[in-house]
Amino acid sequence: MTLSPSADINGSSSLATRQIHAGRAGAADAPTQATLPVPIYQSSAFEFPDHASAAAMFAQTQPGFTYSRTGNPTVAVLETRVADLEGGLAGLALGSGQSAVAAALLALVSTGPGKHLVVSEKIYGGTVDLLGDTLADLGVTVTYVDPADSAQWAQALTPQTRGFFLESIGNPLSTLADLDAIAQIAHDNGIPVVVDNTLATPVLYRPFEHGADIVVHSATKFLGGHGTALAGVIVDSGRFDWERESERWPQFTQARERFGHVSLVDKCRGGSPFLHLCRAKFVHDLGLTLSPFNASQIIQGLETLDLRVRRHTDSATQIARFLACHPAVRTVHHPAVEGSANQEIAQRDYPQGTGSVFAFELNCARDCVPAFVDSLRLFKLVANIGDVRSLIAHPAAMTHCRLNEEQRLAGGITWETLRLSVGLESLDDLIADLQSSLDELLRTGDAARIRQAQGAQEVSA
Repeated sequence: MTLSPSADINGSSSLATRQIHAGRAGAADAPTQATLPVPIYQSSAFEFPDHASAAAMFAQTQPGFTYSRTGNPTVAVLETRVADLEGGLAGLALGSGQSAVAAALLALVSTGPGKHLVVSEKIYGGTVDLLGDTLADLGVTVTYVDPADSAQWAQALTPQTRGFFLESIGNPLSTLADLDAIAQIAHDNGIPVVVDNTLATPVLYRPFEHGADIVVHSATKFLGGHGTALAGVIVDSGRFDWERESERWPQFTQARERFGHVSLVDKCRGGSPFLHLCRAKFVHDLGLTLSPFNASQIIQGLETLDLRVRRHTDSATQIARFLACHPAVRTVHHPAVEGSANQEIAQRDYPQGTGSVFAFELNCARDCVPAFVDSLRLFKLVANIGDVRSLIAHPAAMTHCRLNEEQRLAGGITWETLRLSVGLESLDDLIADLQSSLDELLRTGDAARIRQAQGAQEVSA
């Protein structure tokens, strides 16, 4: 009998198949493989077969699960599956997307003299908080650059630079970058590229195919898809050569007592010294742990990832085009809108679309924004994205509220900017919800502008 290639997951190139099956073989003990859904190993610790095994596992010379803070069989399935979907060497799951970004960047700048990062100026506000506050307290400096201008990335390099960081699709303005060009600049200068692929997911874009070295996800968002569980994932491509300029990367190339008096590159030949450092140091020491229950929630979401992302993306494209034609809207930040600066990259690198998170600016007085947000019924005011429900957020007052005005404007965010995460409801119903509120804004907004103009005239008189 001849087996189909897809009888072995390694024989299938289909994301639809791999998002359901990848990561099962070898991730847990054999008897549980008869359980169709991935079982939840709700255990804080694991019994060792003997003293020698326990000693070897704690010495990190033998693989195995010791304590759920640093590894768990359920979590291991998620790690393997996301790494598989991204085309990476291995993955590491953590308690949130923020912890994934933090651990990945700490691994680059926490050891040695180099504490400088070059970062896209159009990124999630929580990441800016991390960079400008917590990492700044540790002596890390950041140069923010336009993700669309690769020349700025080259100009920002210093001898202390240890990483480039950007989002494949920028949050909240759906900004796209020429990752191929940026990665070439980085690699010519011996610098790794970290890409947050949360908004694109591997359905729409795989950063490793465009030169990225490390990918991070807030799995809370589209990978999970239902707004029920926090999680983050780091995936290593395995391609960056830490030994090429070994003096830059002592955390990987120098022997450490903690790792048995050997370097991580020697310890992890064929594996990922980068993820080993993230797991054995930052997850272990800081407790950036993902619970097995939350891992299970994300795994269930992954099983329908491509179906959901395609529906999200199609609806968002139609809504962006609707908004672009409404007189109460000043600007729509979506690559599918005519005249978008991102159209060329979208057509080249994102043939299946650019996801469902984008922003638009209301054409109204500043004080009309809250009333517009409150008038919506289907779009819920929530600080999240990637949910089956459609969500709206006001970045200047919410996700990016701790940025100063200069930072916000550099990121393209005004007070009138609103972010949408388009869900899976009926497209007609979503457009009707927006249309009703926008039409009302035209009436009340025009009145507000008249009052504002009259007030200005009285002051000048």
